Amino acid sequence: MLKPKIITFLLAAATSLGVHNDSGLAETQPCRSMEYERNPYTICEVDLRKHMLRLYWKKPDGAPYAYLSALPRALEGEAGRMLFATNAGMFDPALKPVGLYVEQGRELVHVNTTSSYGNFHMKPNGVFYVSVDRAAVAETRAFLKQRPQADLATQSGPMLVINGRLHPRFDRHSTSLKTRNGVGVRADGKVIFAISQGEVSFDAFARLFRDGLNCPNGLFLDGGSASSLYAPSLNRLGNILSLGPMLGVYERNRRASRQ
Repeated sequence: MLKPKIITFLLAAATSLGVHNDSGLAETQPCRSMEYERNPYTICEVDLRKHMLRLYWKKPDGAPYAYLSALPRALEGEAGRMLFATNAGMFDPALKPVGLYVEQGRELVHVNTTSSYGNFHMKPNGVFYVSVDRAAVAETRAFLKQRPQADLATQSGPMLVINGRLHPRFDRHSTSLKTRNGVGVRADGKVIFAISQGEVSFDAFARLFRDGLNCPNGLFLDGGSASSLYAPSLNRLGNILSLGPMLGVYERNRRASRQ
């Protein structure tokens, strides 16, 4: 028969192990549900020290991936298994990105500065990019002025938040409600993806990024059926209709990150 002190020790060790296991599991699941101003959202937080981002458009044979579920589930070398994936900006009927698209340092589509109709051209629009170990959202004109060496970049529009201010064309009383998704970067460098679980206005979505998620700059990626998420931990299995550019987030291998 075990003595009371031994039983107490074993219980404490088991509890501690469970806490550590739960903590480790939580660290690998970056997506969660959040409600802001009575609107439900899915929020995915990316730490570039722990996670690696990849943009995808075409397979090696030249055909578009089209579906989030078709993206690689794991990467060799620096990155491990995929944690989630989402659409990464607007595209034309041939699934080609409408604006700037840089994949693994290669510019496959040039920046788009034309004036026209639609959300992409609701200027200012902007660019989400990653350069080495830093992510940012910048207004297109500012991006062109700075010309950072981007490892990946995707242009979309409109900007949601511009240096702490909402896009000047957003109307708090707008009745244009749609499912929307976007990306922002907090002051601490964390990349924040948000996807509305219902239909929201541009103004409500922008205030989520600025006031609810503390992102001084945020970018609208797309809306409607293009607002898709693949996140096995949330039982979200991706898109039904074909997508153009897509973004996958992977675990960064600990061994590689230490080197």
